[in-house]
Amino acid sequence: MANSSRSRGAILLILRGMRLYQLDSYATRFQARVERVWSDEKGHYAVLSQTLFYPESGGQPADRGVLRGPFGEVQVLHAYEEEKAFGDVVHVLSAPIPEGVEVEGEIDWPRRFRHMQRHTAQHLLSQALLRAGGYHTVAVSLDSPVCTVDLEEEAEEAGVLEAEALANFAVYADYPVEAFYVSEEELARYPLRRPPKVRGKVRLVRIGDFDLAACGGTHLKTSAQAGPIKVLKWERYKGGTRVYFMAGWEALEDYHAKHALLARLALAFSTNPLELEKPIRKLQDELYALKGENQALREGLAEALLPRALEEKALLVPLPVLGELGKRLARFEGTFLLVAPEGRFVAVGPRRGEVLERLKALGGRGGGKEAVQGALPPGRAVEALARVRELL
Repeated sequence: MANSSRSRGAILLILRGMRLYQLDSYATRFQARVERVWSDEKGHYAVLSQTLFYPESGGQPADRGVLRGPFGEVQVLHAYEEEKAFGDVVHVLSAPIPEGVEVEGEIDWPRRFRHMQRHTAQHLLSQALLRAGGYHTVAVSLDSPVCTVDLEEEAEEAGVLEAEALANFAVYADYPVEAFYVSEEELARYPLRRPPKVRGKVRLVRIGDFDLAACGGTHLKTSAQAGPIKVLKWERYKGGTRVYFMAGWEALEDYHAKHALLARLALAFSTNPLELEKPIRKLQDELYALKGENQALREGLAEALLPRALEEKALLVPLPVLGELGKRLARFEGTFLLVAPEGRFVAVGPRRGEVLERLKALGGRGGGKEAVQGALPPGRAVEALARVRELL
């Protein structure tokens, strides 16, 4: 065990290897000894005497980075716990390294900081959801810029929006974030948001007087660094609700991308970004009307070509009418082939299989049950019609 003077009760119960990220989540480099190595068909692995690499756990992704030593430099691709609750942290490496050597490790700091923003923001949002609507968090996922919080209850819009505002007020309050350890016997004295999943000494993360939860993850120094927090959407999920959100730099990057898109659309429609809905809806209405007119024209042309198709059996027709005319011909006795100048074709009738074989001889490909559909190589449409007319 190792004592830390950073916060009251900060005692690390790490059975095999100090987890330095729990002492200082802002540290990026460390020294360690390689205690154990092995390889298999999936990769190369190492256990160190101590580490800053956070192992994937509790919905938070693992750190990545590098190890440097007499062997040169290797990438740390992933980190995980060999056993749950304080087992060895296993580092997944890009190449094998020797056992017993001293190494310097360096984490990917931009990646770590984003994970810290996501995680602290999730604590703030989960507490805000509890306060605003009595919604209890049962699971979280922080492995992508769009994070999720799963709630036990079916959340209402008003409650989610109030929680978003409350979470951001907590950001502006600039609460200090501190981590400390307590025994199981001491837990009853702390008003935790949800019961812990581990036994023995339990690590608690406190955000001012706003939130207190059991957590082994990496967190920011203050709540202000987690903002902004933006709820994107929510949906019914497993009898409860799944809330999607973004936070910190990733929320800002998302805003930049969406703002740029709105600016381009506003320029295209010669309007203000906040007034885009009206011209877009107008365009949708016009498109819907044009689709209706286009369908009517296709049906009219198909009806006009029907007598000729019935007479000739194999006919060259415009591509837009291929399907409509094919459906009409299927109602009549006999076998028919329709080919578009682009090479697309439809064959209907009892001998459609024989038609397909002739088309395959020209390089055509296709299939189907009720109707054979496919395509010919460029420039073979007229020849295909002549071949099939001989058959029909």
